[in-house]
Amino acid sequence: MNVLLKSAVIVDPTSEHHLKKRDVFIENGNISKIAASIPNSKKVKEISLKNLHISQGWFDPSTSFGEPGFEERETIDNGLKTAAHSGFTHVAVNANTFPVTDSKATIKFLRSKAEGHPVSLYPVGALTLGSKGTDLAELYDMKNEGAISFYDYKKPVENANLMKIALQYSQNFDGLVQSFPFERSVARNGMVNEEVNSTMLGLKGIPALAEELQIIRDLYILEYTGGKLHIPTISTKKAVSLIKAAKKKGLNVTCSVAISNLFLTDDALESFDSNYKLMPPLRTNGDTKALLKGLKEGSIDGVTSDHDPIDVENKKREFDHADFGSIGLESCFGALNKLTDIETSVEALTRLKKVFAISTTSIEEGVPADLTLFNPDHEWTFSEEDIISTSKNAALLNSRLKGKAYGIYAGKKLVINN
Repeated sequence: MNVLLKSAVIVDPTSEHHLKKRDVFIENGNISKIAASIPNSKKVKEISLKNLHISQGWFDPSTSFGEPGFEERETIDNGLKTAAHSGFTHVAVNANTFPVTDSKATIKFLRSKAEGHPVSLYPVGALTLGSKGTDLAELYDMKNEGAISFYDYKKPVENANLMKIALQYSQNFDGLVQSFPFERSVARNGMVNEEVNSTMLGLKGIPALAEELQIIRDLYILEYTGGKLHIPTISTKKAVSLIKAAKKKGLNVTCSVAISNLFLTDDALESFDSNYKLMPPLRTNGDTKALLKGLKEGSIDGVTSDHDPIDVENKKREFDHADFGSIGLESCFGALNKLTDIETSVEALTRLKKVFAISTTSIEEGVPADLTLFNPDHEWTFSEEDIISTSKNAALLNSRLKGKAYGIYAGKKLVINN
């Protein structure tokens, strides 16, 4: 589809047009012209929206869509639709399906389900067979079929030797290993952050130590083996400093933070609303401040919505028995942009492309158009009417946000919110 974007502020530090208001003509999927004013002589579809900004397409490194096995939570088709309307042109899809995505065939299935969609789906292969933490999965075969990393979603690799072998083996084909920062023997059956609020509310706590011990162990192993390690969804102040120090030592380690851990604290638990039962748990105000600082200074490499749909039967229950998890695609940008400036927000949603080996192009003439369209100043309250996901378990429900996606242009297709 040929499209003319009118009066769009380009947010792309790698482009000569950064922070300039320009018309952008997209022809046959490529940006053919960028100028202060472009007449619509070819009578193509014209997009003129209030306070329109565009950036390189956003990437979410941690989404869960349920299919196969949990289609009642979210299908791939609806998950990709949700991503597109939320401003994401690329999503990595976790292996928490049934069957678990731990083979060449299951990777192929996920990719086939996304064919022809403007949003690019990148399968994350399980690190271990069945995500059971016992034997390595078919990492090399999955990589060749299109897996961009290996991760047992929200499950720690308890066997240190297995982590060592994974990091050593994956170097043979430039594989990226993810390790969830969670020391199970310390966390035990905790449900929320172990702090004043957990004590006052009588809820079993998960110490920050459980996250930090696992990170320390994995960083020691990485220093020994080499390789590439990504630590997803860190949540504590100490975790930020540990990873910052490791980067200074030259270790090839990256990390992300979930938007819920940036935007919310464990003060929200006072309502006993199971939407706030998350993994990692909501932490303290001191932790959120350290996470935001780490993001701005680059110790944290990017933000994820950590989109995890849970059906109502398993979520809307007593807090003790409810599943962990929250959807996040629809509210991710608005929450992030309320906490920081436009450039930091966009960088946080695009920088991890390089980590996951996803190609990027500057917003310049002659390159394929892979764009997110958004209004960074739109203030709104995230309500159930804004939820496109099949499941409604949203931790940020009723939050006041700033900034909203208009849609995307990717894969030669335009998706615009009504």
